[in-house]
Amino acid sequence: MKNFRYIILLIALFSVSGIFAAVIWVSTDGNDRYPGSKNQPKLTLQAAVKEAREMRRMKQSGIENGINIILKEGIYNLYEPVYIRAEDSGTKESPTIIRGNENSKVSISGGVKISGWKKLDRFWVADVPDFNGRPLEFRQLWINGRKAVRARDVADFEKMHRIIDNDPENEILWVPTKAVQSILNAPYPEMVLHQMWAISNLRIKSIAIHGDSAAVRFHNPESKIQFIRPWPSPMTTEGHKSPFYLTNAIALVDQPGEWFHDIKTKKLYYLPLPNEEIMSLEAIVPAIETLIQIEGTLDRPVENIFFENINFNHTTWLRPTEKGHVPLQAGMYLTEAYRIAPKMKRPDNNHDLDNQGWLGRPAAAILIRGTENINFEKCNFEHLASSGLDYEWGNKGGKIEGCVFRDIGGNGLVVGSFSPAALETHLPYNPSDKREVCSHQIIINNLFENVTNEDWGCIGIAAGYVNNIDISHNEIREVSYTGISLGWGWNRSESCMHSNRIHANHIWKYARHMYDVSGIYTLGMQPNTMISENYVHSIYTPGYVHIPSHWFYLYTDEGSSYITVKNNWTESEKFLQNANGPGNIWENNGPFVKDSVKRNAGPKGKYEYLKNKE
Repeated sequence: MKNFRYIILLIALFSVSGIFAAVIWVSTDGNDRYPGSKNQPKLTLQAAVKEAREMRRMKQSGIENGINIILKEGIYNLYEPVYIRAEDSGTKESPTIIRGNENSKVSISGGVKISGWKKLDRFWVADVPDFNGRPLEFRQLWINGRKAVRARDVADFEKMHRIIDNDPENEILWVPTKAVQSILNAPYPEMVLHQMWAISNLRIKSIAIHGDSAAVRFHNPESKIQFIRPWPSPMTTEGHKSPFYLTNAIALVDQPGEWFHDIKTKKLYYLPLPNEEIMSLEAIVPAIETLIQIEGTLDRPVENIFFENINFNHTTWLRPTEKGHVPLQAGMYLTEAYRIAPKMKRPDNNHDLDNQGWLGRPAAAILIRGTENINFEKCNFEHLASSGLDYEWGNKGGKIEGCVFRDIGGNGLVVGSFSPAALETHLPYNPSDKREVCSHQIIINNLFENVTNEDWGCIGIAAGYVNNIDISHNEIREVSYTGISLGWGWNRSESCMHSNRIHANHIWKYARHMYDVSGIYTLGMQPNTMISENYVHSIYTPGYVHIPSHWFYLYTDEGSSYITVKNNWTESEKFLQNANGPGNIWENNGPFVKDSVKRNAGPKGKYEYLKNKE
């Protein structure tokens, strides 16, 4: 009894002295008017964040060692992002930690459940509810945790049709008539066009039949951009014509597991798999683009917010539905583009420029701007329409460790600027206020799997204009294009990039759909940057790509300068150095590198369970 009383006294003393962090509880059966205790938890994360803000504002006793916001098990559905601002910042000694309760499954979701399924001929049909007072549109559907296939004309991408000709002057793609006959009466069909290192999502405006050929025209803005840009462009040479597939028409629902949403009648049609039961169907569609938005300013950043043990699920991205999607590279879409004739002369020994373009950035489930030390540990980013996690602008520090990025339509993780919206993308980005530049991020011991599964030209880890970042011991597999991309700008001029590190990553089963691709890819001048001891192998070689041999294990592209590429294990010495600048060092890369590099690559320590067991 004396020992028990002594323990109780110690706990009380520790609490008074601030050794234990303050705690705010959240539960799906809570109430935002409750104080946030374990027995009277808050209902929403936003209310808990506000409570923590007030505790700091009032300098409440007990927060000296931090504030823990603990989410009990459950799914937390959102109608808008959770906003975290400078006023919510923690300190190094007293961070705010937002975490799922230990051994609990916690999901922050932008999804809406679809219920009330009925059989109608060969389909299962359900009404799509309004969301937050508006009709709900979406491009993804998850059935019992599996991403279902939006109706398309081919089940096997190897059987995609190919264009006949590309007519930029009249903004027409000529295709075989047999390819489009089934969608002639469809109200909102789309074409997904394969072009070297990127696809385009093009909303079909009209189809005119001319014998065995059909002239397909598209809506704007994507039509204008698609036909005026030179890179990437459809291939039309004999034997190298671009493949495409069609989607978003009920006539294309011909394979089990496919679906179609009729936005006029608000009906969702699903063709079930043979083993599925209508009464046990869990159907979820996404409704919002961003789950968490963390945003400060350069002078008042959001600081020291940590996330642990949380699943981030079910986001949407509707630009392809509303405006089409014509990317330049890495999913960064063109907002304006045009050709230059004659070519523009550029300084710094850069090659002449034949086009100009300005870019937009896809949505992300977690969006971070103007911050310092925003960390994620043991979090899952899954079932997302576009990017998973995006450190977009003005971010210093931040560690991403032990996280899983899986079933993501676009990029897995994005860091740094890919040209500000107003800066022509071939110009170097070197802002006078260096705080704008993302720096000192640590991306370590994570798994990226089945990302880029809609926007095929996206990347596992995409880092643009960054410095002092460390990408180490990650496993990247089953990606459509490149595993890791570092740098931007297509020029060898001085910019804000330097002192980056890509080390001991395991990259394999990449290039699932694209070509002109690499396990690790770089752009631009990056002094003191090291690419070392990575294990890169097992590239896909899809039969429908235009130049099957144009793929690489390591690829330093335009302007890459002052980068050391050393001791990387690859199956062969299939590398490319294209229009590089000075100062690159290539040393000891290929199949003769010691086997310990292979064994050491990928997640380590307590996160080794994420590593592939070959």
